[in-house]
Amino acid sequence: MARPDEALTRVEARVLEAIDEQALVDELVALIRVPSVTGTDAESDLQQRHARELADLGFAVDHWQLDLDRLADHPDHPGTEAPRTEGYGVVGVLGDGTPALVLQGHVDVVPTGDLEQWPDRDPFGGAVRGNAVHGRGACDMKAGVATNLAVARALVASGVRLERAFAVHAVISEEDGGLGAFATMLRGHTGEAAVITEPTSGNVVVANAGALTFELRVRGRATHGSSKHVGVSAFDAFLPVYAAIGKLEARRNRWPDPLFDGNPLPYPISIGTVRTGDWASSVPDLLVAEGRLGVQIDETPEAARAELEAEVAAVCATDPWLRDHPVEVAWTGGQFGPGRIATSDPLVDQVAEAIRSVEGRDTALAAAPYGSDLRLYAGIGRIPTLHYGPGDVRFAHGPREQVDIDEMVRCTRSLAVLAARRCGAHF
Repeated sequence: MARPDEALTRVEARVLEAIDEQALVDELVALIRVPSVTGTDAESDLQQRHARELADLGFAVDHWQLDLDRLADHPDHPGTEAPRTEGYGVVGVLGDGTPALVLQGHVDVVPTGDLEQWPDRDPFGGAVRGNAVHGRGACDMKAGVATNLAVARALVASGVRLERAFAVHAVISEEDGGLGAFATMLRGHTGEAAVITEPTSGNVVVANAGALTFELRVRGRATHGSSKHVGVSAFDAFLPVYAAIGKLEARRNRWPDPLFDGNPLPYPISIGTVRTGDWASSVPDLLVAEGRLGVQIDETPEAARAELEAEVAAVCATDPWLRDHPVEVAWTGGQFGPGRIATSDPLVDQVAEAIRSVEGRDTALAAAPYGSDLRLYAGIGRIPTLHYGPGDVRFAHGPREQVDIDEMVRCTRSLAVLAARRCGAHF
């Protein structure tokens, strides 16, 4: 295999020379320091920052306020979990016509959790320690957002011309359903191909599972704790349902897609919250459990919902208490369907070739066990879309969240070459 340098044209080398690695790190630190938790005003702050930066680079920018009521009434609304009063979309296009390549990233992050578990108790500090940047969103996915902006800056700073347009999309609300991507597609923004720079650990992710938020309401019969034998604890009534969900999870993961090679649980079913009781000396009469159902690749959300509902109904039918007080199942919050790109699509080979040219390695094709905006771009937008970006998803959503700086630089360089090639960069 040729050395990476030998696989690049003079134009591509010029674009790579224009990447400012320190500015890339500084951008990520600045992004982390804006606490853009899903649904908060800080999301809007980052979207305004995006619009300004892209406009300063000479991009034609569409920065619009989302009509939340109209989106909520749409039959394909992807669901949300966090309350919100506003939201903004940002699309920047460099050049005329349909963009040959879109780089997309979401600016929102999940809440911090227990601050005591963070190493420096400052999730939004953006600390640089060793060769990594730490903080909420460092991995998921502000490193990818910073990468997208760095590619945009390099294309402009290099002075090359583009035969075909290049675009950057910044979206909100990915963490709780994908409302920002949904709104961007409905607004008519499109492209010939898209790369979402979610963390992929060096792989090219060509498919992802879905994730459906559900709620279970289990009834009991309250009484004083001292007379527990005449009541029915909603907590106790939930236990056989919980056990059945575990068996359903095992069945649904029996034959995973080969793209999940090495992943022992690509379609997990997790219970994230359980609320029951309002007094220590009372037998609880209601339990509410909220969870996440993994959707198999190529499975419809409707089929996945039906399977969980049937499992719960089967438990209720054989339980003396639940038979007369069946568990209520509701589908709340984010509703992520699965998505994929055909491995024969030219974009897959183009991304792999850019990685080979810049990083000097072959990359594996993989699937992700989480939902993402991929299914909205590939579905509603009909845009061939895949994931390639910096970070290890195992650091996401946790107090050790971080991203390796060298990895972020490598991804930026590979995506810059991809952009130069797809958009026909020339002197």
